[in-house]
Amino acid sequence: MISQDILRKYAELAVRIGVNVQPGQLMVLTSPVDCAFFARLCVEEAYRAGAGEVRVNWVDERTDKLRYQYEAQDSMTSIAPWRIEQKQNDIDRQCCFLYLKSSTPGLLADVPGEKLQAVRVAEELAFEKFEFYTMANHGQWSIVAVPSFAWAKKVFPELEEQAALDALWDAVLAGVRIGSHRDAVAEWREHIANLAENSRRLNAYHFESLHFQNCLGTDLLVGLAKGHVWEGGSSRADNDAVFVPNMPTEEVFTAPDKYRVNGRVYATKPLNYQGKMIHNFWFVFQDGKVCEYGAESGEDVLKNLVEFDAGSAYLGEVALVPDDSPISRSGLLFLTTLFDENASCHLALGASYPENIAGGATMDCGQLEAAGANQSKEHCDFMFGSSDMKVDGILPDGREIPVFRNGVFAFPDMI
Repeated sequence: MISQDILRKYAELAVRIGVNVQPGQLMVLTSPVDCAFFARLCVEEAYRAGAGEVRVNWVDERTDKLRYQYEAQDSMTSIAPWRIEQKQNDIDRQCCFLYLKSSTPGLLADVPGEKLQAVRVAEELAFEKFEFYTMANHGQWSIVAVPSFAWAKKVFPELEEQAALDALWDAVLAGVRIGSHRDAVAEWREHIANLAENSRRLNAYHFESLHFQNCLGTDLLVGLAKGHVWEGGSSRADNDAVFVPNMPTEEVFTAPDKYRVNGRVYATKPLNYQGKMIHNFWFVFQDGKVCEYGAESGEDVLKNLVEFDAGSAYLGEVALVPDDSPISRSGLLFLTTLFDENASCHLALGASYPENIAGGATMDCGQLEAAGANQSKEHCDFMFGSSDMKVDGILPDGREIPVFRNGVFAFPDMI
């Protein structure tokens, strides 16, 4: 069993380092009902940190599944006006958003893909005008994981329920650098500095493109957007608050050029998308767009991803994660992107982050698109890194610089 002291340390980390709520600020906390015990600690820590107000939005994935099973699609795709008004009010007040994640992998496996897609599209259209607030880091936001029995049994099917839950808690806490004899805040500050150094070195090269290869058959040339910027670890909001969007985080990432991605890529981990699992999938890109794709299972929901909108067939992010990251070394498949993306290099279909373009936070969608940064209502990461991943950075003059060898950074001794 996890002690109350450890849970409080985690809540403090989520509030003070993750979302970094500011004095007098509104913090909007979204939590599964099963995570109420941890949500209450986050609320208390937020007030201790000086939050002016904390509001909790409760969600329940099992109630949502019942809605998909019994409620008419027309009803589910009708978004209540008060929800939009509330979101507008939160952003007008320059709030910060903290999300607790504890979804059960594959819970919606038996829900028709067409219904999942229709509801998701309706939600994205209704809240589209608010996406830039977090995508462009105008306000702070952070996502942290809270283990549940259902999720734990998916990760550790061979264990009894309580043993599985305890094992998942141990893995999650290790991933976010929390332990009874660890100074998590100090460790995170050092970790963020290390990621910033990797970003600095990549930015110094001004690569034209990256070439990925491994023995699984991945052979992908990813052109990088004009004025691309590598980021990693922390971000800075308009109010000057430094925050960590994802906990854990082991990546440095930037924006591909929408139209300069060519080749084939094979996923190395399953993907949980729209509540369904996709296994052993692949994509072929031509001039930036997915022109072929397939999956051993879950191809119907993979189709939903690729065809979500006009931009979801293009890449919006390329991220480098060394194969010796703590999440990778755990040897676990967490079945949630929040953790699995931090064990593997990954790509994202859909929107680019404005922070990955120089001056991007002040650009409109048309200006970002002109710089090569993809625009979409979707942003979905998938993992393709491996222990033998080779990555070469190609300079504007055609010279190649080793970036990864055998799945880890291999920068020359310079810069």
